[in-house]
Amino acid sequence: MLVFLDTEFTKFARPDLISIALVSEDGREFYAERTDYYPQDCSDFVNDTVLPLLGRVPDSACSRPQLTDRVREWFKQLPEPATVIYDYEWDWRLLAVAMLGRPHSKPPNDFAKQLYLDSHTITHPVFEQALNQTYTKDWPPHHALADARALKVGDHAWRTFMEPIQRIETLS
Repeated sequence: MLVFLDTEFTKFARPDLISIALVSEDGREFYAERTDYYPQDCSDFVNDTVLPLLGRVPDSACSRPQLTDRVREWFKQLPEPATVIYDYEWDWRLLAVAMLGRPHSKPPNDFAKQLYLDSHTITHPVFEQALNQTYTKDWPPHHALADARALKVGDHAWRTFMEPIQRIETLS
């Protein structure tokens, strides 16, 4: 099962997770906001753009240990193994940190495969157009849940566009 991942974090140098979203291809969603990150570690961009978007999802606030329990439980509920799709390397790393948590020492068995969408994919006009059309005033860019939803829509549009091209290349 494809699962689309996005995170928001404090800053590029030594990022610490603020919020995380997972959206599966069948519509299941997971969203959490950590309450125990350090606001003083946030970049100006995060202070100005990301933090004002928090608090839109009821019951999403949690501590790091609670996040670990919640995200592990969410993955357990999936009907098949996940392939996590993300567009920024730190998203995968921060998900791994969330999965590890404490007292756990390693991710669960068969946790997930990973699929990184490179710049060739995410900058393709079909991908970008579909992605940008998902954002609204209530769900703008830089909210992890809005971004994960947009990533799912952009990926679907791009795969649909590329399918006939890939079939032709296979026949050649």
